[in-house]
Amino acid sequence: MRHLLLDLDAPLMSFGGDMVDAYGVVRDFPAKSMVAGLLANALGWERHDAAAHGRLQDRLTMGSARVVEGRRVRDFQTAQLGGSDRGWTTRGRVEGRTGGAATYLSPHIRYRDADADARVLVALRLDPADEAPTLDMLADGLDRPERPLFLGRKPFLPSRPLRLAIVETDTVRAALVAGLALLDKVPGDAPNRRDADKARELRSYLVGFAAALLLTIIPFALVASGAATPATTAWVIGITALAQVVVHFRFFLHIGWNRSTRDDLQLILFTTLIIALMAGGTIWILSNLHARMM
Repeated sequence: MRHLLLDLDAPLMSFGGDMVDAYGVVRDFPAKSMVAGLLANALGWERHDAAAHGRLQDRLTMGSARVVEGRRVRDFQTAQLGGSDRGWTTRGRVEGRTGGAATYLSPHIRYRDADADARVLVALRLDPADEAPTLDMLADGLDRPERPLFLGRKPFLPSRPLRLAIVETDTVRAALVAGLALLDKVPGDAPNRRDADKARELRSYLVGFAAALLLTIIPFALVASGAATPATTAWVIGITALAQVVVHFRFFLHIGWNRSTRDDLQLILFTTLIIALMAGGTIWILSNLHARMM
């Protein structure tokens, strides 16, 4: 059986799950409805072609493999769109908005998750294979789509052509195995990005370990040698202790000012502030009481 392989590779992608209140969670793998919509978009079908979309989805037999894990990121969106707003154009056709009047009364306030720097391989076939659109028609549509293609949301454009190959295998699983072998031969993917991610993470741990070791040796050596005054030694110990905290956050916990970890860092800093206020306030009150009683 012939299987079409899709290489989903993009700086950001989103395989939408169920909306929970204002939180748009995502899945690890694309659903059949999303893949059918992607193919229909490539063929130029309209969204109101429900029967054609449903038939294409019913004919799909597919599977997917997560090639590069990437990382989960979250956007906080506050946007108010009007009924007269226009979207992008595709070969002269302007995309408008069709929501009801109440749709535009208030801004959209929601959280939306996405996967950054992930890569997913999809293998699919059509049953029956000779019914239009055929697998070759889908492949041609992906090579020259009628509309810009996106992975989950319109800003999430793929970084390479989606069509990888058409392979002849007995099962979807075998097609995925063949696709994984092909990915290693794609120009620009050597060394494999997964190996590069592992090497970058190992390098971060090694740099962090060296920095932590150095920051530990300096105060111990200063205290053991007695080369500095007690006041200077205390300042060195305090400064190296703060530097140790920064090193552990940055190189071991991977917490920094980038958007994916900014919330974690702000939570840690706020917790530290509360603890400092409680501890400092307690010490100040006890010191004040001690001075009044003496």
